[in-house]
Amino acid sequence: MNAFTYRAVDGSGRLLRGELAAASEAELDSRLLQIGLQLITCRPLSSRQQKSARTSIDRRELINFCFHLEQAHRAGLPILDALRDLRDSTGDDAFRNVLASISLAVEGGKGLSDAMADFPSTFDRVFVALVRAGEKSGELSQVLGRMTETLKWQDELVSQTKKLAMYPAFVGTVVAAVVFFLMLYVVPQMSEFLKTMGQEMPLHTKALIATSEFVAGFWYLIIALPVILALVARWLVKNDSRCRRAFDTFKLRAWLVGPILHKIIMSRFVTYFQIMYASGITIVDALKTSRELAGNVVIAEAIDRVSAYVDEGNSLSSAVEQAKLFPPLVLRMVRMGEDIGKLDEALENVTYFYNREVNEAVDRLQTLIEPAMT
Repeated sequence: MNAFTYRAVDGSGRLLRGELAAASEAELDSRLLQIGLQLITCRPLSSRQQKSARTSIDRRELINFCFHLEQAHRAGLPILDALRDLRDSTGDDAFRNVLASISLAVEGGKGLSDAMADFPSTFDRVFVALVRAGEKSGELSQVLGRMTETLKWQDELVSQTKKLAMYPAFVGTVVAAVVFFLMLYVVPQMSEFLKTMGQEMPLHTKALIATSEFVAGFWYLIIALPVILALVARWLVKNDSRCRRAFDTFKLRAWLVGPILHKIIMSRFVTYFQIMYASGITIVDALKTSRELAGNVVIAEAIDRVSAYVDEGNSLSSAVEQAKLFPPLVLRMVRMGEDIGKLDEALENVTYFYNREVNEAVDRLQTLIEPAMT
C-alpha cells in the first residue's frame, strides 16, 4: 500500500494537509470522503519519505481506542461500526486518517489485527500480536480490556515522571541563570573594587575572579558545548552498537535512577508478556515479541537468552534463573506457577509486584529530589 500527501477541505471549507495510506488516488479520495474531506490535490510519497514519516498518536487516543472496541465487542456490536464511530468522534486528525484506513480495510474483508499491522508507527508488533491472539481465541474484549488498563498505567507513570522532572529542571535552570548573572555582572564589578584597594587577595577570591573572567570570555562555549556533546552522544548511541550497549549498561547502573529504570522496563515487559501468554500465545513467541518493549540492549539480550533456553525445551523459571533476569522472590513465584500449572496467575502476581515496586520507587525518588536540589 502506498502513502500519499494530500490537500483537502472539510465541510466548513477549512484547508487541511496530511498523509494517508491508500492503494490508489481513487481509494484515497474514497477514504477522505468517509471522514468528511474533499480531496483537492495529492501526490505519492517516495519510499524514503514513507520510511521517515511517523504517525505519532497520543497514548490517550490509544486508551480510548481500546476501551471503545472492548465495550463494543463485549456488547456484541460489529467492530466495523465501532471503528466508524471512533473515526467520526476523534479530535486527532492523524488518528482519524488511521481509523479511516482501518475501517476500509476491515470493510474489505481484512481482520482487525491485519488492518492495524499496516500502521506500525501507531500500533507496534506487540499491540498487533495481542489483538490477533484475541481474535483467534475469541477473547478480544478481554485482551482489549487488559490493554486499556496497561496503557492507563503507563500514561499515569509517564505523567508522574514528567511532574517529577519538572521541579529539578526548573530549579536547575534558575540556578544556572543566577550563576551566569553573578559571573558576568556581579563578580567583575566586585573584582575591580578589590583591585583598587591594592591588597593581596585570598586564593579562593582569585579563583572566583578567574572563573568569572573565563565565563565572560567563553560563555558561548559553555552554553554550546553541552548541546554539542549531547548531539554527538545521541548520534553515537543511535549508530554504534558498542556505544548503545555501553550507554544502556550505564543507565541500568546509574546511582538512584538505574534501579528504578530497571524496574520500569521489567514491569512493562512482564505486563505484556502476561497478557500475551494469557491470550494463548506460546512462551517462545511471547518472549520474542515482547523483547521489543525493553528499549534497552542489555535487557533485550537477556530476554533473547531466556527465549533460546526455553526453545531448547527448558522451563521458563530455569531460563529466567540462567539469565538472572528476575530477583529470587519473583523467580520463586514463576517456579511455583509452573509447578501447579497456573503460570498465568503467577505472571499476574509478578506484574502486580513490579507495578507496585515502580510506584513506590518513584514516590521515594520524589521525596528525595526536593531536599537534594535544596
